Amino acid sequence: MVLTPRERMLAVEEAVGQLKAALTDVGVVFPSLGVDGVSAAGSYGLPLVDLGRCNLDTALRLAAVLHERAHP
Repeated sequence: MVLTPRERMLAVEEAVGQLKAALTDVGVVFPSLGVDGVSAAGSYGLPLVDLGRCNLDTALRLAAVLHERAHP
């Protein structure tokens, strides 16, 4: 199945929204979470999700949430 450029963007924007909501639900916020502009401009595959940069507190919170999930 080949997606149109618009379908590609809608898919990645939906994924970013879902990821942002899931992270927010566990108290993790990536301020620069979004669609990678370079990959979005291309026509091969789906655009990439750019997790961006985060501060130390966010990195530690994410690590704690992942650890809790892996070792309930």
